[in-house]
Amino acid sequence: MSATAAARMPAPEVMGRLSILHVVDTLEFGGLERVVADISSAQRAHGHSVSVFSLTGAGDLGPSLVDSGIPVLEGGKRRGFDLAMLSRLRRAASGMQADIVHTHNFVPNYYAALALATIARRRPVLVNTCHNMGSRLAGARLRRLYRLSLARTARVAGVGTGVADHLVAMGLVPRSKIDAVRNGVHMPPVPDTRARAAGRAALGLDGNALVVGCVGRLVELKNHRLLLDQVPVLAAAFPQLQVVLVGDGPMRGELEAQAAALGIEGRVHFTGARSDVGELLPALDVFVLPSRTEGLSIALLEACASALPIVASRVGGNPEIVRHGATGLLFDSDCGDALRASLRCLFADAPLRRALGDAARAWVDANASMPALRAGYDAFYAQARRG
Repeated sequence: MSATAAARMPAPEVMGRLSILHVVDTLEFGGLERVVADISSAQRAHGHSVSVFSLTGAGDLGPSLVDSGIPVLEGGKRRGFDLAMLSRLRRAASGMQADIVHTHNFVPNYYAALALATIARRRPVLVNTCHNMGSRLAGARLRRLYRLSLARTARVAGVGTGVADHLVAMGLVPRSKIDAVRNGVHMPPVPDTRARAAGRAALGLDGNALVVGCVGRLVELKNHRLLLDQVPVLAAAFPQLQVVLVGDGPMRGELEAQAAALGIEGRVHFTGARSDVGELLPALDVFVLPSRTEGLSIALLEACASALPIVASRVGGNPEIVRHGATGLLFDSDCGDALRASLRCLFADAPLRRALGDAARAWVDANASMPALRAGYDAFYAQARRG
């Protein structure tokens, strides 16, 4: 089955209730982690028994999962290979009599493969989701361990056709063993003037400002520097321009210094990590994602669901979400001139912004909602259990 066909694969209408253990590196704020939290809640609401095992600890998202009735198990992983954590994972899978152990990205998969290998009776089915284009697999050790773990993995999901096809092209996963299960997000209410005003008040922004924003960790691959480089020229044409960067990370100090050097520090707002991203998005006029690499970005899907016009780099899974000229604008990665031209186009044309934003929301509702993701994983699990 091709990855494209698998992305459209309908879920079985009748399926036995499953005991599912999700395994993640961490539950700190992040796109992957929010997907796991959301799909766990959706699966529990559908009748599955769901727990989440974090190799490290409960993090930021663990308490809300527990409050919603989903057990969170902490591995307490130490540096290096941790045999004690491996035993905790084995006990977690055995104790809940898991039907499915669902790992997310690479380190959780090789730990789970080892942990499950010693379960003699009623061994769970191991499945894995790759949430990005596998840039970490450039490291020979991690690539070798992940490749070995795939021998004990029933099926692999890429979070979009681009990710699935890339894993096949890398020679990591055979075409016969991989599906594309597109990420999904909750659909918020249609944004209105009250939501816009509340979002701007929370950010301390004037109601008449022209606001462009980005959500993501402040790391090199997200390429925030490219966006900041365009602001002086754009601000000369659009004096009310304000930039909002939602997220935190190791590059924050460098980006703040860049804004100061460009003389735009008064226009750039660093919010840090936020748990209220959904309430902030209506404050924006344009959402921008200048990343150098992406899987199928949750931040991008959430922006589309909030009816925001998009400007995104033409990398990874971005073109799977953004249809150029229909739901947003795409530009070639690292091309500042193209990014600036795309933003200028949208800043100058409010009707176009509304049309692109409405089309983006409609696409997510039809193709990447949380019910669609839950149904997609039900079908994925059924395929994995058939062998």
